[in-house]
Amino acid sequence: MEKIKVLVANRPRLMRELVLETISAQPDIEVMAEIQDDSKIAQLVEELHPDCLIIGLDQSDNRPDICDSLLERYPHLKILALASERNSSICYWATLSIRSNRVETSEQGILNALRGRVPVASVTAFPTGGQKVN
Repeated sequence: MEKIKVLVANRPRLMRELVLETISAQPDIEVMAEIQDDSKIAQLVEELHPDCLIIGLDQSDNRPDICDSLLERYPHLKILALASERNSSICYWATLSIRSNRVETSEQGILNALRGRVPVASVTAFPTGGQKVN
């Protein structure tokens, strides 16, 4: 069984220690590093390629700025943001959205598709998770 590789970078120190205590006892989770300096998060994510990063969540519950840049560069990464003072947590991850549209079967239609000039199809979601492309 492959272990889930985790970087822990949440503040304050007490919260970080509680998180470490909880996850380090799990046989399927490997704590790769404990980050005390937030400025080193991106560097360690690049070096260690973790599956999950645990960070602190500010009081506004807004997505931390670092999430967007990390998820853009490392779409496999999950980011768990914890706010100890309000007993709140949020998990962020990236998903791949696949879309389709009919392409005119002509030289110009093929060239337009290659150049990204194909109109975006409208997509209707169904409750079962399927989609109908209009």
